Amino acid sequence: MLISHPPKSPDEEPHGARAHFLQVFLSQRSQMEALVNRRVGCRATAADLVQDLFLRFWRRPLVQVEELSTYLLRCAGNIAIDHLRSEGARVRVNEGWQADEPDSSGSEPQAALEAGNDLRHVEAALRALPERTRQIFLLNRIHGRKYADIAKAMGLSQSAVEKHMMRALEACKASLREPAPRTPGTAP
Repeated sequence: MLISHPPKSPDEEPHGARAHFLQVFLSQRSQMEALVNRRVGCRATAADLVQDLFLRFWRRPLVQVEELSTYLLRCAGNIAIDHLRSEGARVRVNEGWQADEPDSSGSEPQAALEAGNDLRHVEAALRALPERTRQIFLLNRIHGRKYADIAKAMGLSQSAVEKHMMRALEACKASLREPAPRTPGTAP
């Protein structure tokens, strides 16, 4: 149950209320990240979303709730759902753009087969990357994070993030240049 009070600026908030919020938030942080991670499937994204949740609360006037820890967990679950919805919308928009592009190859089944093979090669190349390099690549290319944000979240320099991205992109390009391994029964 929410108990609201007149909005105050963060400077006018009682110090005790902010300290209590910070204490409860920090005690619940690992549970919130675990909950969000289970829903979105990425620890780094979960940590970012929980940090965003903290900032949302910190920047607005505090509201009194009966059980702050339960309220924070519910908010963490909601922020994960919101993230998944926005990612789903982004995928649908991207798929819509791709569907509008004309097929220039003239052979849809062959093009689909080649695209599927290319995708498998790139996925294999990404799986073979070191964990940190793969994570940086996914944060940038899949989750749309900027290099500076990734560097800050992972405690790296922006230059290090750029180097990891160059390695990941080179591995992806190399996987597309390599000839596909032949399977038994296929013509050379």
